[in-house]
Amino acid sequence: MNSAAVNLLLAGDVMTGRGIDQILRHPSEPVLHESWAKSAMDYVELAERRNGPIPRSVGDEYIWGDALDTLGRSDLAARIVNLETAVTVNDMPWVGKGINYRMHPANVERTVAGRADCCVLANNHVLDWGYSGLEETVASLQDSGLRPVGAGHDALAAARPVRIQRAPGRAVVVVALGTISSGIPASWAAREDRPGVALARSLGSAEIDAVAASVATVARANDVVVASIHWGGNWGYVIPKAHRRFARALIAEAGVHVVHGHSSHHPLGMEVYRGRLILYGCGDLINDYEGIQGHEQFQPDLGLLYLATIDPKGALEHLELIPLRRRLFRLQAASSEERSWLQQRLTEHGRSLGTRVNVSREGNLALDW
Repeated sequence: MNSAAVNLLLAGDVMTGRGIDQILRHPSEPVLHESWAKSAMDYVELAERRNGPIPRSVGDEYIWGDALDTLGRSDLAARIVNLETAVTVNDMPWVGKGINYRMHPANVERTVAGRADCCVLANNHVLDWGYSGLEETVASLQDSGLRPVGAGHDALAAARPVRIQRAPGRAVVVVALGTISSGIPASWAAREDRPGVALARSLGSAEIDAVAASVATVARANDVVVASIHWGGNWGYVIPKAHRRFARALIAEAGVHVVHGHSSHHPLGMEVYRGRLILYGCGDLINDYEGIQGHEQFQPDLGLLYLATIDPKGALEHLELIPLRRRLFRLQAASSEERSWLQQRLTEHGRSLGTRVNVSREGNLALDW
């Protein structure tokens, strides 16, 4: 590997709220406003009915489990996740939202900080507990040394990229946006006079120009630019043509090196365009859905960590995929059968995108293009 190459760790949705929050050392009040569940503990109990007892007041490392070695690698230039929850003690939910995720701020520094560098907030849960909840989320992450991106106290702050430099050399610039198709209410869009998320109302030339302009304000020569996008539905392997056009345009016209897509609850097919990586949907990494029935055809308990090596010219040199499964609200190494299943599905759904997935030398999975 070239010494000037950059290693990125990318993951999809990290939902440390609701049921997950309840087993941590500082659980939030469990009250929910869902149509069928009135307590966040209902999700813990569902998971326990399926797989057995889950410990309470767990230590800092519990939920990350077998992913810790990968997350702790010293050669990572940045670790980027979509944080799918508000981080707040605010008790006033967004009226009419129905599903409201939150994590207690006291859990962030001990549980999330140190596992990620950058938390994308341009998603459909960051305002679940209102504007004050969003403000507390941003402040809590910043106080813990994390870099939030994609939401803020006004439109300028929401659109502003972050530049991550963990060591001398090339830095990583992350810009984030979300779409209505992922479930983000149109009213959540940040404005000049109102907090909110960086919302792309369409996926056209105006959005491409906006990404290019915002990146130009912070990126330097040789930086690696990541565009992180919350888009699309939760289930299904079909990638909308609009997503393909937009991802390719970000690379061709906005100087983006990696497109980091999320919202799908399971991994989607991947593409390499002009030598650059497009992840259309990373799938969930952490959630509290373990006891929920349905969608078994997608193996919803399986997830991936994506280790991308970007060469000095900004092209993808290697992509390692670390297969994991969620059990007892903890990440565990996937079995050989589960790895094989993921390999087959990702190859099947990457075929039209020009990619396939093979077994890597390390026994994980690797992208071929």
